[in-house]
Amino acid sequence: MGISIWQLLIILAIVLVIFGAKRLKNVGTDLGSAIKGFKKAVAEDEDKKAADQAQTKNLTDEQQDQNVYDVQATEKESNDTKPKA
Repeated sequence: MGISIWQLLIILAIVLVIFGAKRLKNVGTDLGSAIKGFKKAVAEDEDKKAADQAQTKNLTDEQQDQNVYDVQATEKESNDTKPKA
């Protein structure tokens, strides 16, 4: 059961009568600019996040290169002098 087109038109007419055309236009303009600002902030945040991730990956690669040690493992001879039971 959704809202039909006639119900939406009646609601719009009531809102128009209550607030008036000029005030309704201002509310629409303010709402539009708020949505535009929100979308811009989200886009900037995603760009910043991508740049931070790239920088972190570069730092991680550099740190891994610095933390590599070449070692050679040898077996240690054990001197077990424990008496057998």
